[in-house]
Order: sequence, then C-alpha cells, then structure tokens
Amino acid sequence: QSWAVLSGAGDGARARAGMAAVAEQLLDRDANLLRLLTPAFEHSDLDPGYIRGYPPGVRENGGQYTHGALWAAMAFAELGEVELAWEVLNRINPINHARTQEAVARYRVEPYVVAADVYGRAPHLGRGGWTWYTGSAAWMYRLITESLLGLHRAGATLRLQPRLPAAWP
Repeated sequence: QSWAVLSGAGDGARARAGMAAVAEQLLDRDANLLRLLTPAFEHSDLDPGYIRGYPPGVRENGGQYTHGALWAAMAFAELGEVELAWEVLNRINPINHARTQEAVARYRVEPYVVAADVYGRAPHLGRGGWTWYTGSAAWMYRLITESLLGLHRAGATLRLQPRLPAAWP
C-alpha cells in the first residue's frame, strides 16, 4: 500500500483506500505498533514463504516490521495525512517505548536504537527485536527530515516544505 503512494505509480483513489485500510486494520494504538499484516499466518493452508517460519506475532508474521511501518508513515505524509504520519512516528519511535518502567520491561531493547521489528502478540506483545541490525534507522531519518520536516535537496537547491502537526505553534 505504501509503495503505491510513494512510487506515484498507483491509482490515486485505490492508493488512498489502501492506506486507509492500513490505518484501520494494521495500526495498533494499544500496543503502539504498526503491523505488517494481520492476522498472523498460523492455521492457514496458504504459504507466504519464509515469514511463516516466524512464530505468530513475531517480525513479519503479524508483528511490526519497522521498514514497512516507516514507509507507511512516509505515504501518509505524502497523501497529506500529516497528523496520522506523525502519530505513526510517535508510536514507533523507540524512546516512546521507554517512558515508564512497565514500557521498558515490555520493550526489552535499547530505547535509543530503532528496532527492526516489534512483536505483535502476547506473551511478547510490544517487545523489540533485532536492534543494531536494521536499515530502519536510515528510513526513520528520511521520514523525519524529508517527509515530515520537509527538507529536500535537488542539486544545489535546498527546498523546505514542512508537514507539521497542527498542535505545533
């Protein structure tokens, strides 16, 4: 869904509908994660390949795959869904998984490193995984600097087109 928007190749109405489905079906506000898919492959005859090798709720099999979550936030920003883009960033930002002792005990990884994935099912719901081994940090940087703060360089030209939350003065 994200790449239909980001590539510019998707039909506008269908891409927007796909992203609305992401917000409705994959954004788990209670767990502060954006799932790659749901439900997890567990009791299905379908074989999606290697992701079924992960337990349900872990990594790509029903958990948050952070690359995809960041691409979704970028797509929301591109669609003008600025508040939703910032919400996704704030929910997946590692520091926000360490605001309380309970959150630290649940997340269980460094709050200053972007986790490649966040588990999406009990008993490990909200636990981070694969830190220090992900390109997600670079995508988070691009989301913040380019998609949200609006800093773009083209040759010798620097353009600033911020997409800021309405609450910011």
